[in-house]
Amino acid sequence: MCGIAGLIQPEGVTEEAVTRMIDAIAHRGPDDSGVWLGDGVGLGHRRLSIIDLEGSRQPMSNEDESVWITFNGEIYNYEELRPELAGRYSFRTAGDTEVLLHLYEEEGEKLLSRLRGMFAFGIYDRREKKLLLARDHFGQKPLYYWHDGNRFAFASEIKALLALDPGLAELDENALYEYLTLRIIAPPRSMFRRIRKLPPGHYLEFQNGKIRVEPYWRLSFEPKLTGGFDDLLGRLDDEVQAAVKYHLVSDVPVGAFLSGGIDSSLIVSMMSGMRDEPIKAFSGDVPYGEYSEYPYAARMAKRCGAEIFRQEIKPTLVRTLPEIVRHMDEPSDPLSLCLYHIAELARSEVKVVLGGDGGDELFGGYDRYFGNLYVGYYAAIPRFLRRGLLGPLLGAQSDGGWYRSRAHKLKWMHSLSFYEGAERYAKSLGYFYFSDSYRNDLLTGRFRRAVRDFDPEVAVKEQFDGANAKEPIDRMLHSDSMVRMPDHPVMILDRMSMAHGLEARSPFLDHKLAEFCAGLPPSFKVRGKKLRHIEKKLAERYVPAEVLNRGKQGFSSPLTYLLADEFRFLYRALLTDSSLVREGILRPEGIRSLLEDHLSGRRDHGQRLWLLCNAEIWYRMFIEGKSTDEMHEAFEKAAG
Repeated sequence: MCGIAGLIQPEGVTEEAVTRMIDAIAHRGPDDSGVWLGDGVGLGHRRLSIIDLEGSRQPMSNEDESVWITFNGEIYNYEELRPELAGRYSFRTAGDTEVLLHLYEEEGEKLLSRLRGMFAFGIYDRREKKLLLARDHFGQKPLYYWHDGNRFAFASEIKALLALDPGLAELDENALYEYLTLRIIAPPRSMFRRIRKLPPGHYLEFQNGKIRVEPYWRLSFEPKLTGGFDDLLGRLDDEVQAAVKYHLVSDVPVGAFLSGGIDSSLIVSMMSGMRDEPIKAFSGDVPYGEYSEYPYAARMAKRCGAEIFRQEIKPTLVRTLPEIVRHMDEPSDPLSLCLYHIAELARSEVKVVLGGDGGDELFGGYDRYFGNLYVGYYAAIPRFLRRGLLGPLLGAQSDGGWYRSRAHKLKWMHSLSFYEGAERYAKSLGYFYFSDSYRNDLLTGRFRRAVRDFDPEVAVKEQFDGANAKEPIDRMLHSDSMVRMPDHPVMILDRMSMAHGLEARSPFLDHKLAEFCAGLPPSFKVRGKKLRHIEKKLAERYVPAEVLNRGKQGFSSPLTYLLADEFRFLYRALLTDSSLVREGILRPEGIRSLLEDHLSGRRDHGQRLWLLCNAEIWYRMFIEGKSTDEMHEAFEKAAG
């Protein structure tokens, strides 16, 4: 696991410029660094040593130095690929980087079809004067780039590009609009107008001043697998175990994140069966009444003989938001606060952890999957009755102070009933953020005019409509897998783990496992209101009933409900004198109304207020250039 960067410019590249880029992402690779220069090209690398600890320094070349690579990630099947190449190439190292190099010499960009892993890399071919960039199937490893004529730069994180050219710190208003609407920023956009993001499952070629971006992989839900439920359950068991085994490849000890949910519990149980020594497991505890998940994590750890470490997520930890936003390069999310501190705990014990990310998208784990189907039944009620009678009745109900309350669910269903297909699904994702009904109150007329030609839901709708799938469930799963998952939980996992030099791996994001799961009939995943049906049947073999049968929550879900006092504090520190207000983006009356409604208990705006506070922190730090120390000074002033 590492940080990578590169720069191409005809007038030549200095070592100082590339070093400046990789120093900005030193946290991703605290063990070593390297720079290569040649032909008006510079490649940089920061290393976190996981495999071949003493060798595999980067940037790395082939034998005649005609091809150079800087690589971030792990190729889990490199030991299988190596014997194919050993007869034709002389290997100097024992790691996966050199396998990538020689595989490129053999197959060019077609090497991507052979890889099983998480990766982002840049390969410069001196013979063809061509740069190849690639990003793994689900975007577990990030890759950003900037292009200006014959000049081209890339890096693992945006801050490396800003270190190269601070003038790139310009707001992309469409990206901010998308973030406020859906809590994601989908490729190729970033929060910075001239900095682009390579989509998951794509490669980029830069040659003769021109860029070509192409997909190399697509998740397909057709045709469906044949066989009965029990047969496919057995095959699923084999596929998940194979993925977990691949993800344990390491020359250093491997621990695990353990939330107490099905996904991480299943991973930890399988890990324990493949390891002789006890696993170190790391759990976050958001102590909000009965919603704490830690007791279930502790039971699972005891069953597996794992040593568990607990990190309590306290409301006062919100004061670390400037550090979190700095590592994110984009506004954060409650999940980021939790993961930041759990990753810090885990790094004190291990260098590598496995987690359960991706299980919801493989097996149908979110309420909205069956909820969207139920909306169709409700939509059969004549529109005039829904709009004129049922709407006012629902509007009069209190939200109940929790986003999973009955009132919230009914209002969600009512709102979605006026849309169909991809648009309905996009609205279902944005309902708890700044959906249509909130935009006029929050956004100024100037900002709405600036973004009027941009559809902030376009990425979700394109993946829904473009899915190779017939069933609505599969279309939703495809859209989530290709857009929301890479640009929300997976992105956060990478930034918050790498902030502490910790490698986080996700067996459920193995693309071979995903292809198998996509071929399962939808009824094996979602049956009425029963979510992740086949995964639960699999988990019965590994997970105790008290963990398996409890309701899904998500460990960061209660966080905004612990933050009533902190929201008052953040409002004083950030929104009473808001930069986003001064720049003509947000209306102060809209912000004030959200806060008053939330603190009085009339409406639940916890997620919306979080988005605004983090957007404000991001704007001050990355656009106005304020440091983390200056942000903390503003916090101290508000607290005093």
